[in-house]
Amino acid sequence: MFDFSQNPPAETPRHPLILLPEAAHAVCTTLVRSVHIYPAHVRKGKVQGINGKQAMHRVTFTQQVQLSSTKAFTAALLMKLQATLAVLGLLLVGSWAKLPPLPNVTLPSCHSPEAHEGAQAALDFINSQHTHGYKYALNQIEDIKIYPRPDGTEVYKMELEFLETKCHVLDPTSAALCPVRTKQETAVEADCDVALSKAAGVLSVVAFKCKTETETPDFPCAGCPYLIPFNDTDAAQLIKASLDDYNRNNTSNAVFELLEVGRLSSQIVGGGSKIRAEFAIIETNCTAIDDGVCVPLHHTVARHGFCLSEGLDLGLTVNCHIFSPLSQVVDPNVNASVPSAQPPVLLHAHTSGPGYSPTIHALKHHKLTPLHDPTASGLVSAESAESLEASVVVPAAPIVKRDVAPIVVGTQPADAPVAGPIALVRCPGRVIHF
Repeated sequence: MFDFSQNPPAETPRHPLILLPEAAHAVCTTLVRSVHIYPAHVRKGKVQGINGKQAMHRVTFTQQVQLSSTKAFTAALLMKLQATLAVLGLLLVGSWAKLPPLPNVTLPSCHSPEAHEGAQAALDFINSQHTHGYKYALNQIEDIKIYPRPDGTEVYKMELEFLETKCHVLDPTSAALCPVRTKQETAVEADCDVALSKAAGVLSVVAFKCKTETETPDFPCAGCPYLIPFNDTDAAQLIKASLDDYNRNNTSNAVFELLEVGRLSSQIVGGGSKIRAEFAIIETNCTAIDDGVCVPLHHTVARHGFCLSEGLDLGLTVNCHIFSPLSQVVDPNVNASVPSAQPPVLLHAHTSGPGYSPTIHALKHHKLTPLHDPTASGLVSAESAESLEASVVVPAAPIVKRDVAPIVVGTQPADAPVAGPIALVRCPGRVIHF
């Protein structure tokens, strides 16, 4: 047996127009180097019927003949592989030519003014559309993409995280001043995808979808309060007793009725199980608790309130904060009184009547609207996957205080140099609360 691995033949040159991938070229080279020749008349190093010099001459001749055949075979194989790759390359280029162009998209930092402006506009709109439960506060800007349109307007696509505050939607306090619930109080988190349109410098929300869920503590908390359903019977008795107590003792010369339950929780304490209730109330047409059947006033003229009550065994405490009714404001342009902005029409989810909803009644916390897309824009639907969007990966870097220009995809050449170090991680933005 003759092994050419110690003295391999010269490597066949690759095609000048098409370079094989290194892996394929290595395979072909290994194929050439692994060829072994077995002359038919040579066995175990001895030659039959001829002398040694003739045998060596014939073996050397046979080796050269078979080596030439091997070179020819390998060269032909390489040419076929190169031709196949050339055809596949042409097909691939043709397929790329048929694809639609990648859309231009600006990728600002989640710390940028554009991101904060869009997040504030989204938060204000979502809070205005939320007609029950509590206001929300921004916790984190997770992503932002801006798409320019031919008409000069822009579409913002943002991923935002909100946290439930302790301010009811009827509370006139600004959401920015409302305290956020801690994890130990069973915080409520909403992850929202929001699409906004910017025209003439003004941002407006086109659509949004939100997923609302509770945020549990990072560690077991045996003594922490836990949420109970809105239709819990013990809590319902506490709310009725608390409201009766408030109506008998308040000095507003009015009787209030339950509007909705905001939150119910139970906590194990030394004296047993303490129930805590948060609920909204509305003014009725009665002035005393014994006036008979009381009917809630229209929400534009009624006073609303929000109550906190706690009950342990037979004892209870209640504290209600009454909000002023809609007031008249003066328009300086006409010097006349005009009605102020209308409040949201509340869903009376926890009383009888047209607004009663058994589904909401059995929940443990209120939720944001799952999907709001009145114009059927499809910008936040599952079908609007951005599969053709060019992506940019920004490596992590230490945060320094300096402005960072937004990244524009589709408008820069591929070999454009990067100007200086990247100052910030583009997204997500900083966590505001937890």
